Amino acid sequence: MKIECGIEQIKNAILQTERITGKNLTLPILSSILLIASGKNLKMRATNLSLGIEIEIPAKIEEEGTVAVSGSVLSGMFSNIVQNESISLFTEDSNLLIKTKKSKIKLKCNPYEDFPTIPKVSGIELEIDAKKIMDGIKSVYYSSSVSDIKPEISSVYIYSNEENLVFVSTDSFRLAEKKIKVKSLQEISGILIPFKNIPDILRVFGEFSGNIKVSFDKNQISFSSDSVYLTSRVINGVFPDYRQILPKESKTEVVVLKQDLSNALKLSNIFSDKFNQINFSIKPKSKIFELSSQNNDVGENKTYLDAVLSGEDIELSFNYKYFLDCFQSINTDSISIKLNQSSKPMVVSSSSDNSFTYLIMPMNR
Repeated sequence: MKIECGIEQIKNAILQTERITGKNLTLPILSSILLIASGKNLKMRATNLSLGIEIEIPAKIEEEGTVAVSGSVLSGMFSNIVQNESISLFTEDSNLLIKTKKSKIKLKCNPYEDFPTIPKVSGIELEIDAKKIMDGIKSVYYSSSVSDIKPEISSVYIYSNEENLVFVSTDSFRLAEKKIKVKSLQEISGILIPFKNIPDILRVFGEFSGNIKVSFDKNQISFSSDSVYLTSRVINGVFPDYRQILPKESKTEVVVLKQDLSNALKLSNIFSDKFNQINFSIKPKSKIFELSSQNNDVGENKTYLDAVLSGEDIELSFNYKYFLDCFQSINTDSISIKLNQSSKPMVVSSSSDNSFTYLIMPMNR
Protein backbone atom coordinates (compact mmCIF):
# COMPACT_ATOMS: atom_id res chain seq x y z
CA MET A 1 0.00 0.00 0.00
CA LYS A 2 1.15 3.52 -0.79
CA ILE A 3 -1.28 6.45 -0.60
CA GLU A 4 -1.59 10.16 0.09
CA CYS A 5 -4.69 11.94 1.46
CA GLY A 6 -5.85 14.94 3.47
CA ILE A 7 -5.26 14.76 7.23
CA GLU A 8 -8.69 16.12 8.28
CA GLN A 9 -10.59 13.63 6.13
CA ILE A 10 -8.74 10.56 7.37
CA LYS A 11 -8.70 11.88 10.93
CA ASN A 12 -12.50 12.28 11.05
CA ALA A 13 -13.01 8.85 9.47
CA ILE A 14 -10.62 7.14 11.91
CA LEU A 15 -12.28 8.75 14.96
CA GLN A 16 -15.71 7.61 13.72
CA THR A 17 -14.70 4.04 12.96
CA GLU A 18 -12.61 3.50 16.11
CA ARG A 19 -15.67 3.89 18.33
CA ILE A 20 -17.22 0.83 16.69
CA THR A 21 -14.19 -1.44 17.11
CA GLY A 22 -14.74 -4.43 19.39
CA LYS A 23 -13.16 -5.29 22.72
CA ASN A 24 -13.44 -9.04 22.26
CA LEU A 25 -10.56 -10.92 23.92
CA THR A 26 -11.25 -14.09 21.93
CA LEU A 27 -11.21 -12.15 18.63
CA PRO A 28 -8.47 -9.51 19.00
CA ILE A 29 -8.74 -8.56 15.31
CA LEU A 30 -12.01 -6.77 16.18
CA SER A 31 -9.98 -4.05 17.92
CA SER A 32 -8.44 -3.17 14.55
CA ILE A 33 -9.46 -0.79 11.79
CA LEU A 34 -9.17 -2.26 8.30
CA LEU A 35 -7.72 0.13 5.70
CA ILE A 36 -8.34 -0.73 2.05
CA ALA A 37 -6.68 1.34 -0.68
CA SER A 38 -8.29 0.71 -4.04
CA GLY A 39 -9.04 2.77 -7.15
CA LYS A 40 -9.27 6.39 -6.08
CA ASN A 41 -10.49 5.83 -2.52
CA LEU A 42 -9.36 4.74 0.91
CA LYS A 43 -11.93 2.70 2.85
CA MET A 44 -11.86 2.30 6.63
CA ARG A 45 -13.84 -0.50 8.26
CA ALA A 46 -14.56 -1.47 11.86
CA THR A 47 -16.93 -3.90 13.51
CA ASN A 48 -17.83 -5.33 16.91
CA LEU A 49 -20.03 -8.01 15.23
CA SER A 50 -23.19 -6.22 16.38
CA LEU A 51 -22.38 -3.01 14.49
CA GLY A 52 -20.23 -2.49 11.42
CA ILE A 53 -19.10 0.68 9.66
CA GLU A 54 -17.30 1.56 6.44
CA ILE A 55 -16.23 5.13 5.63
CA GLU A 56 -14.75 6.03 2.26
CA ILE A 57 -12.59 9.08 1.52
CA PRO A 58 -10.82 10.18 -1.69
CA ALA A 59 -7.09 9.48 -1.83
CA LYS A 60 -4.17 9.54 -4.24
CA ILE A 61 -3.27 5.85 -4.50
CA GLU A 62 0.09 4.88 -5.94
CA GLU A 63 -0.07 1.28 -4.76
CA GLU A 64 -3.22 -0.58 -3.70
CA GLY A 65 -3.29 -2.70 -0.59
CA THR A 66 -5.03 -3.73 2.62
CA VAL A 67 -3.84 -3.47 6.24
CA ALA A 68 -5.36 -3.88 9.70
CA VAL A 69 -4.08 -1.61 12.48
CA SER A 70 -5.06 -1.12 16.12
CA GLY A 71 -8.04 1.25 16.24
CA SER A 72 -7.15 2.78 19.59
CA VAL A 73 -3.57 3.48 18.48
CA LEU A 74 -4.72 5.09 15.21
CA SER A 75 -7.34 7.13 17.03
CA GLY A 76 -4.91 8.30 19.69
CA MET A 77 -2.35 9.19 17.07
CA PHE A 78 -4.70 11.19 14.83
CA SER A 79 -6.26 12.95 17.82
CA ASN A 80 -2.87 14.55 18.44
CA ILE A 81 -1.99 15.48 14.87
CA VAL A 82 -3.00 19.10 14.36
CA GLN A 83 -1.35 19.92 11.03
CA ASN A 84 -3.81 20.69 8.25
CA GLU A 85 -1.96 19.16 5.32
CA SER A 86 -1.61 15.91 3.43
CA ILE A 87 -0.42 12.67 4.95
CA SER A 88 1.33 9.65 3.42
CA LEU A 89 0.70 6.03 4.36
CA PHE A 90 2.70 3.08 3.06
CA THR A 91 3.52 -0.43 4.14
CA GLU A 92 6.98 -1.76 4.84
CA ASP A 93 7.42 -5.38 5.90
CA SER A 94 4.62 -5.92 8.50
CA ASN A 95 4.37 -2.27 9.44
CA LEU A 96 2.36 0.75 8.36
CA LEU A 97 4.43 3.91 8.04
CA ILE A 98 2.67 7.25 8.40
CA LYS A 99 4.45 10.43 7.40
CA THR A 100 3.48 14.07 7.77
CA LYS A 101 5.60 17.18 7.33
CA LYS A 102 6.69 17.05 10.98
CA SER A 103 6.36 13.41 12.04
CA LYS A 104 7.12 9.85 11.02
CA ILE A 105 5.27 6.99 12.71
CA LYS A 106 5.62 3.23 12.40
CA LEU A 107 2.66 1.02 13.42
CA LYS A 108 2.61 -2.74 13.66
CA CYS A 109 0.00 -4.32 11.38
CA ASN A 110 -2.32 -7.17 12.33
CA PRO A 111 -3.24 -10.07 10.00
CA TYR A 112 -6.04 -8.51 7.96
CA GLU A 113 -7.14 -11.90 6.61
CA ASP A 114 -8.80 -12.54 10.00
CA PHE A 115 -10.96 -9.40 9.75
CA PRO A 116 -14.68 -10.33 9.46
CA THR A 117 -16.73 -9.11 6.52
CA ILE A 118 -19.31 -6.38 7.03
CA PRO A 119 -22.62 -7.66 5.62
CA LYS A 120 -24.22 -5.91 2.66
CA VAL A 121 -27.91 -5.85 3.48
CA SER A 122 -30.34 -6.67 0.68
CA GLY A 123 -34.04 -6.69 1.45
CA ILE A 124 -36.62 -3.97 1.90
CA GLU A 125 -35.17 -0.59 0.94
CA LEU A 126 -36.32 2.97 1.44
CA GLU A 127 -34.72 6.34 0.79
CA ILE A 128 -35.55 8.83 3.50
CA ASP A 129 -34.46 12.19 4.89
CA ALA A 130 -31.81 11.36 7.51
CA LYS A 131 -33.19 14.00 9.90
CA LYS A 132 -36.61 12.33 9.85
CA ILE A 133 -35.47 8.83 10.72
CA MET A 134 -32.89 10.03 13.25
CA ASP A 135 -35.54 12.26 14.88
CA GLY A 136 -37.85 9.25 15.12
CA ILE A 137 -35.18 7.15 16.82
CA LYS A 138 -34.01 9.99 19.07
CA SER A 139 -37.59 10.72 20.20
CA VAL A 140 -38.11 7.27 21.74
CA TYR A 141 -34.89 5.33 22.38
CA TYR A 142 -34.41 6.57 25.97
CA SER A 143 -37.54 4.61 26.96
CA SER A 144 -35.96 1.28 26.00
CA SER A 145 -35.02 -1.20 28.67
CA VAL A 146 -31.28 -1.14 29.35
CA SER A 147 -31.35 -4.78 30.45
CA ASP A 148 -30.82 -7.59 27.92
CA ILE A 149 -33.05 -9.99 29.88
CA LYS A 150 -35.92 -9.18 27.49
CA PRO A 151 -34.13 -8.21 24.26
CA GLU A 152 -37.40 -7.39 22.47
CA ILE A 153 -37.93 -4.38 24.76
CA SER A 154 -34.22 -3.52 24.94
CA SER A 155 -34.69 -2.07 21.48
CA VAL A 156 -36.34 0.50 19.25
CA TYR A 157 -39.26 -0.99 17.33
CA ILE A 158 -39.94 0.44 13.85
CA TYR A 159 -42.93 -0.37 11.66
CA SER A 160 -45.15 1.29 9.04
CA ASN A 161 -48.75 2.38 9.50
CA GLU A 162 -50.36 3.91 6.41
CA GLU A 163 -48.14 6.94 5.58
CA ASN A 164 -46.37 6.91 8.94
CA LEU A 165 -43.10 5.34 9.96
CA VAL A 166 -43.68 4.56 13.63
CA PHE A 167 -40.93 4.34 16.27
CA VAL A 168 -41.68 2.79 19.68
CA SER A 169 -39.75 1.81 22.79
CA THR A 170 -40.69 0.72 26.30
CA ASP A 171 -39.10 -0.60 29.48
CA SER A 172 -42.55 -1.63 30.84
CA PHE A 173 -42.66 1.42 33.18
CA ARG A 174 -43.03 3.99 30.38
CA LEU A 175 -43.56 3.91 26.63
CA ALA A 176 -42.71 6.40 23.86
CA GLU A 177 -44.18 6.45 20.35
CA LYS A 178 -43.21 8.81 17.53
CA LYS A 179 -44.85 8.96 14.09
CA ILE A 180 -42.97 10.37 11.09
CA LYS A 181 -44.83 11.00 7.83
CA VAL A 182 -43.13 9.39 4.81
CA LYS A 183 -44.59 9.58 1.31
CA SER A 184 -44.96 6.40 -0.74
CA LEU A 185 -43.97 4.26 2.22
CA GLN A 186 -43.93 0.53 1.58
CA GLU A 187 -45.17 -1.87 4.22
CA ILE A 188 -42.76 -2.63 7.06
CA SER A 189 -44.07 -5.28 9.43
CA GLY A 190 -41.58 -4.44 12.16
CA ILE A 191 -37.87 -4.43 12.99
CA LEU A 192 -36.11 -4.26 16.37
CA ILE A 193 -32.82 -2.34 16.62
CA PRO A 194 -30.83 -3.14 19.79
CA PHE A 195 -30.80 -0.27 22.28
CA LYS A 196 -27.02 -0.48 22.79
CA ASN A 197 -26.44 0.22 19.07
CA ILE A 198 -28.64 3.33 18.95
CA PRO A 199 -26.10 5.88 20.35
CA ASP A 200 -23.60 4.97 17.62
CA ILE A 201 -26.24 5.19 14.88
CA LEU A 202 -27.23 8.65 16.16
CA ARG A 203 -23.60 9.72 16.46
CA VAL A 204 -22.83 8.78 12.85
CA PHE A 205 -26.00 10.08 11.18
CA GLY A 206 -27.53 12.39 13.82
CA GLU A 207 -26.22 15.58 12.19
CA PHE A 208 -26.34 14.30 8.61
CA SER A 209 -28.37 16.40 6.16
CA GLY A 210 -29.89 14.92 3.04
CA ASN A 211 -31.32 11.53 2.18
CA ILE A 212 -29.90 8.21 3.28
CA LYS A 213 -30.76 4.72 2.12
CA VAL A 214 -32.12 2.31 4.73
CA SER A 215 -32.13 -1.42 3.96
CA PHE A 216 -33.10 -4.30 6.17
CA ASP A 217 -33.79 -8.01 6.27
CA LYS A 218 -34.50 -10.43 9.11
CA ASN A 219 -30.93 -10.22 10.45
CA GLN A 220 -29.54 -6.75 9.68
CA ILE A 221 -30.42 -3.11 9.05
CA SER A 222 -28.12 -0.71 7.21
CA PHE A 223 -27.93 3.07 6.85
CA SER A 224 -25.87 4.44 3.98
CA SER A 225 -24.90 7.71 2.33
CA ASP A 226 -22.42 8.31 -0.49
CA SER A 227 -19.41 7.86 1.80
CA VAL A 228 -20.67 6.11 4.96
CA TYR A 229 -22.17 2.64 5.35
CA LEU A 230 -23.36 1.53 8.80
CA THR A 231 -24.97 -1.80 9.59
CA SER A 232 -26.55 -3.13 12.79
CA ARG A 233 -27.88 -6.50 13.72
CA VAL A 234 -31.60 -6.65 14.50
CA ILE A 235 -33.28 -8.58 17.28
CA ASN A 236 -35.25 -11.68 16.44
CA GLY A 237 -38.28 -11.23 18.67
CA VAL A 238 -41.83 -9.91 18.95
CA PHE A 239 -42.46 -6.45 20.36
CA PRO A 240 -45.42 -6.29 22.80
CA ASP A 241 -48.78 -5.29 21.34
CA TYR A 242 -48.63 -1.88 23.01
CA ARG A 243 -51.58 -0.36 21.16
CA GLN A 244 -54.06 -2.17 23.36
CA ILE A 245 -52.85 -0.21 26.42
CA LEU A 246 -53.10 3.21 24.76
CA PRO A 247 -56.03 4.97 26.45
CA LYS A 248 -58.89 5.80 24.08
CA GLU A 249 -60.22 8.62 26.26
CA SER A 250 -59.36 10.55 29.42
CA LYS A 251 -61.24 11.82 32.46
CA THR A 252 -58.81 14.62 33.37
CA GLU A 253 -56.58 16.85 31.25
CA VAL A 254 -53.89 19.38 32.12
CA VAL A 255 -52.33 21.80 29.62
CA VAL A 256 -49.25 23.50 31.07
CA LEU A 257 -46.16 25.34 29.85
CA LYS A 258 -43.32 22.87 29.38
CA GLN A 259 -40.68 25.11 30.96
CA ASP A 260 -42.82 25.78 34.04
CA LEU A 261 -43.39 22.07 34.58
CA SER A 262 -39.72 21.27 33.94
CA ASN A 263 -38.62 23.77 36.59
CA ALA A 264 -41.21 22.47 39.07
CA LEU A 265 -40.14 18.86 38.51
CA LYS A 266 -36.47 19.69 39.08
CA LEU A 267 -37.32 21.56 42.26
CA SER A 268 -39.53 18.74 43.52
CA ASN A 269 -36.82 16.20 42.83
CA ILE A 270 -34.57 17.82 45.43
CA PHE A 271 -37.07 16.60 48.04
CA SER A 272 -38.02 13.29 46.40
CA ASP A 273 -37.23 9.92 47.97
CA LYS A 274 -34.82 7.26 46.72
CA PHE A 275 -37.43 6.13 44.18
CA ASN A 276 -37.60 9.64 42.60
CA GLN A 277 -41.27 9.75 43.61
CA ILE A 278 -43.24 12.96 42.97
CA ASN A 279 -46.97 13.44 43.52
CA PHE A 280 -49.56 15.19 41.36
CA SER A 281 -52.75 16.60 42.85
CA ILE A 282 -55.12 17.91 40.18
CA LYS A 283 -58.40 19.59 41.12
CA PRO A 284 -59.95 21.24 38.06
CA LYS A 285 -62.97 22.73 39.87
CA SER A 286 -60.68 24.43 42.41
CA LYS A 287 -58.15 25.30 39.66
CA ILE A 288 -55.35 23.58 41.57
CA PHE A 289 -52.39 21.80 39.93
CA GLU A 290 -49.97 20.83 42.68
CA LEU A 291 -46.65 18.99 42.64
CA SER A 292 -45.34 17.70 45.94
CA SER A 293 -42.48 15.57 47.21
CA GLN A 294 -41.12 14.52 50.57
CA ASN A 295 -37.87 13.10 51.87
CA ASN A 296 -37.54 12.39 55.58
CA ASP A 297 -33.84 13.25 55.47
CA VAL A 298 -34.19 16.50 53.50
CA GLY A 299 -37.66 18.03 53.88
CA GLU A 300 -40.72 18.51 51.74
CA ASN A 301 -41.92 20.70 48.90
CA LYS A 302 -45.21 21.81 47.33
CA THR A 303 -45.33 23.74 44.06
CA TYR A 304 -48.44 25.15 42.40
CA LEU A 305 -48.52 25.74 38.66
CA ASP A 306 -50.75 27.80 36.39
CA ALA A 307 -52.46 25.45 33.96
CA VAL A 308 -55.64 24.85 32.01
CA LEU A 309 -57.47 22.06 33.87
CA SER A 310 -60.54 20.06 32.94
CA GLY A 311 -62.34 16.93 34.11
CA GLU A 312 -62.31 15.10 37.43
CA ASP A 313 -60.09 15.48 40.52
CA ILE A 314 -57.20 13.00 40.62
CA GLU A 315 -54.04 12.26 42.60
CA LEU A 316 -51.17 10.01 41.60
CA SER A 317 -47.43 9.42 42.09
CA PHE A 318 -44.75 8.84 39.46
CA ASN A 319 -41.00 8.74 38.84
CA TYR A 320 -39.97 12.32 38.02
CA LYS A 321 -37.07 11.18 35.79
CA TYR A 322 -39.45 9.39 33.46
CA PHE A 323 -41.36 12.63 33.01
CA LEU A 324 -38.31 14.81 32.34
CA ASP A 325 -36.94 12.38 29.75
CA CYS A 326 -39.81 13.00 27.34
CA PHE A 327 -39.34 16.78 27.20
CA GLN A 328 -36.58 16.34 24.62
CA SER A 329 -39.18 14.86 22.25
CA ILE A 330 -41.70 17.71 22.56
CA ASN A 331 -40.86 20.79 20.54
CA THR A 332 -43.82 22.98 21.51
CA ASP A 333 -44.04 25.41 24.45
CA SER A 334 -46.95 23.67 26.15
CA ILE A 335 -47.72 20.04 26.86
CA SER A 336 -50.87 18.05 27.48
CA ILE A 337 -51.23 15.51 30.31
CA LYS A 338 -54.23 13.19 30.12
CA LEU A 339 -55.26 10.96 33.02
CA ASN A 340 -57.93 8.44 33.91
CA GLN A 341 -57.50 6.82 37.32
CA SER A 342 -54.62 6.93 39.79
CA SER A 343 -53.78 3.34 38.83
CA LYS A 344 -53.86 3.95 35.06
CA PRO A 345 -50.99 5.34 32.93
CA MET A 346 -50.91 9.04 32.20
CA VAL A 347 -50.42 10.19 28.62
CA VAL A 348 -48.06 13.07 27.85
CA SER A 349 -47.96 14.77 24.46
CA SER A 350 -47.59 18.12 22.77
CA SER A 351 -50.71 20.25 23.14
CA SER A 352 -50.74 20.92 19.37
CA ASP A 353 -48.99 17.95 17.75
CA ASN A 354 -50.17 14.34 17.99
CA SER A 355 -47.08 12.76 16.40
CA PHE A 356 -45.52 11.98 19.79
CA THR A 357 -47.21 10.02 22.59
CA TYR A 358 -45.65 9.10 25.93
CA LEU A 359 -47.13 6.85 28.63
CA ILE A 360 -45.92 6.80 32.23
CA MET A 361 -47.09 4.16 34.67
CA PRO A 362 -47.95 5.52 38.13
CA MET A 363 -46.10 4.39 41.26
CA ASN A 364 -47.84 2.65 44.13
CA ARG A 365 -48.07 5.06 47.04
